[in-house]
Amino acid sequence: MASRTALLLLLGVICVGFASAQMAQDCCIKVAGKRFPLQILQSYTIQDAGQGCSISATVFVSKVGKTLCVPHPNDKAWVKSYIRQLNQKHQRHH
Repeated sequence: MASRTALLLLLGVICVGFASAQMAQDCCIKVAGKRFPLQILQSYTIQDAGQGCSISATVFVSKVGKTLCVPHPNDKAWVKSYIRQLNQKHQRHH
């Protein structure tokens, strides 16, 4: 009986540990220096260094689901422009 209780307690602790663990995050480890055509892009996220990733970057997602790592919008004007245009496009569709 005691071993059954200990086993249940151990399983409970393991389940709580898994439930409270953070999900692994995919991070850009380097950025591409070249531009991509705006027409192939669907969305984006901003990756900030120190928030679980080692570098700051912009992660564009193409219409076919491919992720493209480019510089942070504070570092490149064209990235900031693409983000502004994607935001405008999404506002028109919603």
